[in-house]
Amino acid sequence: MDEPKQLPISEDLDVCFSKQVQRLHQLTVWGRWLFVGCMWLLIAPAALWDLRAEIALWRQYFTWVALRYGLFDHPWATLGLSFCIGMTVAVLVWQSRNILLGLPHQEKQRLEQLVWRIRQQGPSHPLWKWVCH
Repeated sequence: MDEPKQLPISEDLDVCFSKQVQRLHQLTVWGRWLFVGCMWLLIAPAALWDLRAEIALWRQYFTWVALRYGLFDHPWATLGLSFCIGMTVAVLVWQSRNILLGLPHQEKQRLEQLVWRIRQQGPSHPLWKWVCH
């Protein structure tokens, strides 16, 4: 009967460290999507409310010129919607790159350094229970 192979202590710690880096990366992903969601919940409704008259007009007679002038006449609403759309696209591109190409070396090093700092600070660090539990 074959006995299960025991990992040396250093490899076991390396596997644990890799899992912690992965957890921190997942927290980063969730944090970015949470930020984008909050922006859509806080900024987009105010921007759309400011554009309500133009939206009613666009629903009746949509033209690209009406869209352009409607957005031009409401710069704060345009800025708010542009920010929401821009942040969403940025997070989509960032996450797609990480999925398709893997984490860049600099990003992986940054996450590893942050995990080491979290480990050094211990349970008093706010991310301790999510990364090192």
